[in-house]
Amino acid sequence: MKTKLVKELMIPLSEYATVHEEDTLEKAIKTLRETQTRNDPEHYKHRAVLVYDKNMKIVGKISPLDVLRSLEPKYCKIGHPEKMSKMGLSRFGLSNNFLSSMMEQYCLWEESLEELVETGSKLKVKEIMYSLGEGEYVDETASVAEAIHQLILGHHQSLLVSKGNKVIGILRLSDVFKLICDIIIPE
Repeated sequence: MKTKLVKELMIPLSEYATVHEEDTLEKAIKTLRETQTRNDPEHYKHRAVLVYDKNMKIVGKISPLDVLRSLEPKYCKIGHPEKMSKMGLSRFGLSNNFLSSMMEQYCLWEESLEELVETGSKLKVKEIMYSLGEGEYVDETASVAEAIHQLILGHHQSLLVSKGNKVIGILRLSDVFKLICDIIIPE
């Protein structure tokens, strides 16, 4: 069997939702919706938005979890948002009662969802985006197996695909999973 390369499975950057780091969350959601509508309905819909800087370099992304976290600004009192996204407190055996007590202690989600969304939608993308780390890039010529290794060890939902120093696409966990399913049971 031929070794499948990342570039054969990636979504080109031109087909993905991207916004400038100075845009608002509202603009990011609008761009995401437009991209979802424009793309092939047979493919898994994009759920993240990539963020570029003034030099048109991809510097971050906004996931659904980042959007939810941004709605309640008091989460920053609990810990660094980027570390929180990786740690998943319930994985450490913390009970639902403990997690609920945190909500009370930090007065989380006391305002209505509508009020929090209205305020959150005006936040700048750079305030809520997840900044990308070194292990979140994969070269276009890498094998899909290498990319799977990175996805697993990094607990990533996607990897940015690079050609030299330029990001040219994104490799999503959902597309890798579909490939595996298609190998198990061909369509």
